Amino acid sequence: MYFNIAEEGDLAKLKKTEPKRFKIEANGAQYIDLRALPLAPVPNFEIGRLTHLANILRGLIFATVEAAQSGHPGGSSSKVEQFLTLLMGGFIAFDPTDPKHTCRDRVIWSSGHCTPLLYSGLALIYEVLRRRGRQFSEAVVRPVFPEDLIRFRHTDGPQGHAESYTPLSDFTTGPSGHGFSAAGGMALVHKSCGLPTKVWVFMGDAESEEGLTYEARNILATTGADNMIVTLDYNHFGIDGDINEVISAPYVNYWHGLGWNAIETDGHNPLELFYAYKLAAEGFGNNLPTIVISHTIKGKSYGKMENSSASHGSHLPHEEYVQAVKELGFNIPGNAENVMEDIEAIMETISGTDELYVEHALQLCAEKIMHEPELIAQMKAALAGRNFIQPTKILRPEQLPTELIFKEGEQVATRKAAGAWFKWMMEQTAFFYTGAGDLSGSTDVKAAEQVYGLINKTNPLGRGIRFGIAEQNMAMMASGLTEDILPGGYKPISAFASYAVFTNMMANGVRLSLVGNSVNLQNAGFFIMVASHDGPETGEDGPTHHGMYWMALYDAFPGIKVYKPLDANETIAMLFYALKIGEPIALSLTRTDVPVIKRGNGVPPAIAATNGAYVYKNYSGNGKNKIAVAVCGGKMLANLIEVLPQMENSFDVKIVAVTSPELYVDYRKQNPEGARAILSDEERKKLIVLHNGWKGFLDPFILPADYENRVFGMDGYFKSGRPDEIYELAGFSPPQLLEKIMLAAGKIIV
Repeated sequence: MYFNIAEEGDLAKLKKTEPKRFKIEANGAQYIDLRALPLAPVPNFEIGRLTHLANILRGLIFATVEAAQSGHPGGSSSKVEQFLTLLMGGFIAFDPTDPKHTCRDRVIWSSGHCTPLLYSGLALIYEVLRRRGRQFSEAVVRPVFPEDLIRFRHTDGPQGHAESYTPLSDFTTGPSGHGFSAAGGMALVHKSCGLPTKVWVFMGDAESEEGLTYEARNILATTGADNMIVTLDYNHFGIDGDINEVISAPYVNYWHGLGWNAIETDGHNPLELFYAYKLAAEGFGNNLPTIVISHTIKGKSYGKMENSSASHGSHLPHEEYVQAVKELGFNIPGNAENVMEDIEAIMETISGTDELYVEHALQLCAEKIMHEPELIAQMKAALAGRNFIQPTKILRPEQLPTELIFKEGEQVATRKAAGAWFKWMMEQTAFFYTGAGDLSGSTDVKAAEQVYGLINKTNPLGRGIRFGIAEQNMAMMASGLTEDILPGGYKPISAFASYAVFTNMMANGVRLSLVGNSVNLQNAGFFIMVASHDGPETGEDGPTHHGMYWMALYDAFPGIKVYKPLDANETIAMLFYALKIGEPIALSLTRTDVPVIKRGNGVPPAIAATNGAYVYKNYSGNGKNKIAVAVCGGKMLANLIEVLPQMENSFDVKIVAVTSPELYVDYRKQNPEGARAILSDEERKKLIVLHNGWKGFLDPFILPADYENRVFGMDGYFKSGRPDEIYELAGFSPPQLLEKIMLAAGKIIV
């Protein structure tokens, strides 16, 4: 039988006879809609009391925003029942008197702007504990009390977006979708260490518009991160308007279609939410993460802004705020000059039985936390044979293993040296993770990935992450996972790789992790962002792949330094140094082979690269006029050395090799005399600077009196070609370098 499916009749016949041809399976993912389903009551889960507590939280949310005249009431109000059900249902392993217990569940506010809810919820929790006489160290716990809410969004009060030192907030968030990705990294770490802990994520519906979240949804389903549960606030509105103006397909498709278990609920019905979270926590036995899509009203009970995008980040006029809170059942004074009176009036409605109810629920949450020795034993059993050592405590061996030593005079790409170090490092500790943006072979992280294999459903204890072409998610997930402390105090580290030119796409994820490191030093993570194929060396691909200006971003970010070793042995030395310091780095690596520098005869050992610069060649004392040249980039150095004899026919030449301008700035502060020996202030006034990329990278080395005539970099876009051709096209072949230097030197001497 043949079908002419262009004919309507035959297409209808095919649908009837072979319906499977018209269905797409969600690859084993489960779906259930709990909305309006008659559900059995849950013992000790008191809906009436929860409704009262929900009103209290909304009143506190609105008062918090009123006090600041700023904040995000819309998404905060629509998530109230989700927040309460998770806590009052005893689902989260969390102890409010020890909120950063290493064995707790992790909670991430991907909708990091919903801090009026987070802080109001914490104010409720800690006020109840205070009334109940519970003792805890405020310095350790960092609680939020009702009186703190009036300083919301002030430097001495709760901050505008979620930060990781706060109870019930385990990552510093704000930009849409990024917290979800970081949470995914933590979920993979916990599962790959054999831990039963869960990662809970509060998320907004508009975050599904963010491309990074697609990348994360995809990899989390593929790797089997079934310890991750998203509670998503489906209120239909972002900042600009209805999300259906952007997302037009059925919303559940954006998750279930990628292999996530999906449960739909009325997000203002605590009983439906209770059953949804219970199902999600127990799992469906299919090795997949779960999302609870909670249908809600944005800005619920927030006056005229209810059910609108206006409630996202705007506040009601004072009189309308007062009316909204009174409609919740609170007889507040409504004095615009003293919002604390309103907060006190709201808190007065908490009865003794309310306090007992909340305290009991929090006790259930605390009891879910397992004992640390038990979890450490579980990790060691799961990871038998691996070394349980904190990665940043691993020191450079006095005698390097042979695979980390490169023969002087040979030609070796620095990416190969880094790849050898990553593999060696993977063998030393159970807490090192690697991955690449579909470029593991090119960036040489593949050998490290193969030590324990890729994390997937059949190999959950792997250490490699196959991110695919997804640089944004890779950067956020791989850097974010380093801001966690596992049972036993172990902290994972990561190395994630792409071409240097593509690191621009990773900038916001890296920046967010650096912010997290800054605000929460105890959890500060160490990671290596590999910027491989630096310079114009990916020449044949053309200007879209020439990595020459990327470091401008990372040079500007506090908390990360760009390392640019000139050869393979310097790469090894600088990686060990970065590990010792524990500060994240952006590691520039070459695609093409560069000479392994011959040491001795005035050339210092490779460890000198960790000062950020060193004297590669000092003045020879030939009696001629002196000139100093600072050079960055292995190929650029090789080209310069090629014409050095001709330069010395006219000048006495000093060559300073630059490996990290930022490290050299630090070195100048720590050891001014040593820094002056490398490059004196007098030499800096007349220095000639060469870099195979952005000119500004070497600015810390010069005191610019004649910048344009002495600083040479690549500041254009070039054609496809072999590396030597591109260097010539850019004006940096050996003869062209000689011409530039001789011209600049002539002006300096005059």
